[in-house]
Amino acid sequence: MKKTWWKESVVYQVYWRSFYDSNGDGIGDLEGLLLKLHYIKDLGADVIWLNPMYQSPDKDNGYDISDYYGVMEKAGDMQTVERLISEVHNLGMKIIMDLVVNHTSDQHPWFLASRSSKDNPKRDWYIWKDAKDGKEPNNWRSYFAPSPWTLEEKTGQYYFHSFAAEQPDLNWENREVREEIYRIMRFWLDKGIDGFRMDVINLLAKQKDYRDAANPYDLSYLGNNPGIHEYLQEMNHEVLKHYDIMTVGEIPFVTPEDGLLYVGEDRNELHTLFHFQVADDMPSWDMLRYKEIQKQWYEGLKGKGWNSQFLNNHDHTRQVTRYGNDGEYRVESAKLLGTLVHTMPGTPYIFQGEEIGMTGVCFENISDYRDIAMKNKYNELVRRGEDPVQVLKDLQPLSRDNSRTPVQWDDSKNAGFTSGISWIKVNPNYKEINVKRELETPDSVFHYYKNLIALRKENEVMVYGDYADHSDGQEELYIYTRSLGEVTWLIVLNQSERTNEVKLPEIAHGTGKELLLGNYAEIPVGDSAEKLVMHPYEARIYRILNKR
Repeated sequence: MKKTWWKESVVYQVYWRSFYDSNGDGIGDLEGLLLKLHYIKDLGADVIWLNPMYQSPDKDNGYDISDYYGVMEKAGDMQTVERLISEVHNLGMKIIMDLVVNHTSDQHPWFLASRSSKDNPKRDWYIWKDAKDGKEPNNWRSYFAPSPWTLEEKTGQYYFHSFAAEQPDLNWENREVREEIYRIMRFWLDKGIDGFRMDVINLLAKQKDYRDAANPYDLSYLGNNPGIHEYLQEMNHEVLKHYDIMTVGEIPFVTPEDGLLYVGEDRNELHTLFHFQVADDMPSWDMLRYKEIQKQWYEGLKGKGWNSQFLNNHDHTRQVTRYGNDGEYRVESAKLLGTLVHTMPGTPYIFQGEEIGMTGVCFENISDYRDIAMKNKYNELVRRGEDPVQVLKDLQPLSRDNSRTPVQWDDSKNAGFTSGISWIKVNPNYKEINVKRELETPDSVFHYYKNLIALRKENEVMVYGDYADHSDGQEELYIYTRSLGEVTWLIVLNQSERTNEVKLPEIAHGTGKELLLGNYAEIPVGDSAEKLVMHPYEARIYRILNKR
């Protein structure tokens, strides 16, 4: 396993429209990010992942692109992007951008031409099919709508969209499409960006016959289809291998065996991936399932490929609300989850606001939500006759807007995010949870994250160390080691609301232990050479001394 800068990095995700508003229009922008770069640098992050800021009608918060070479007016302009790249580099950090090439906006000139007539030269740049028995070509569903097919009245054919109707899928079988995408990638790489987070990159290849699905609600038929690895190997050959960059693929519906095909170091495709066996498939905390997932991915990729570690992002509810305790033990829980992510094998990701323990939100009215996926689902279920109050209640916990409320900078109006009217409501708890308070509090979540990141930078065992779980079968405790050469670290987590006694693994018996980091100021009475007594949501990182 070779050592590289991107394996050793900590990535900070900036969802810019909710990060910081510099001009008072209620929407975060790139100038706002420029003003807060030193905050990210002070935290210790190495890489900024910037969500899409390309020209877009903004139906899906920038994931519907109408011009890959332009910049959305809400975000800024090309000069601002160039300044951002330069300033990030001046601070010794790197920046990666979202690459959204499974689909475009329906307002992209390519699609406007494609839909204009059946004989337009760009007709084959998208996926068009005739009706089947007078209706949609198959029984599939999309992520955002009951059907992935929308009828174009003018030509009498349906176009395909894995997401919203405003996001038609590109036809990657068309060589011209692929070549144009590669030109776009080179354009941004030549501007100096340091890589790409690739949006739903395993959806590029489609099932050839578009046959009906046995279970249309299991969307796995949208991804990992024959041809996908040929596309990615071609992309690597044509573009990626010519730059010293980082690539991370958003890849749903994969097991470790599938994942290795995308990130194997001998495969010449991508560097690392986001899999979603946790974020998509584990709606609430399940310690046994989480351990099983980590074990399988570690064993599946060990020495051959690289993983990513995250528990929340712009599409998933904030981790302290979903997987922790955002009430009495919010601070302790936020620190514990941070410890978990940063001590697991793979590159850790921080989603903006996670480092201050921001929580999910629960708006009272559907009108307060902005998430197109949630709103479409709400409308579908209400039209079906379901109770609107219950539908809203059912959709709230996993709404993407849980993670999209503005970063809470201070306790002033709008949490210091904007001087205008925020594009989405601020979480009401900003008076208690905000950056200003975190920076002023020595034992805050922010300072704990800062210490975690510093430990990772200073100790290769956190990056390249072997992983072993010593707590198999325990539902509240997670006890594992990271080992590299003669160095062994022991991580102990009590993911529960009660005090727990921890029996230490044999590797820690009769040896000295140096506490490197913990999320409680005081260690409980009762610790010994062979056991620990752990507070609720307590996390500790030890260095094992005099290992047998």
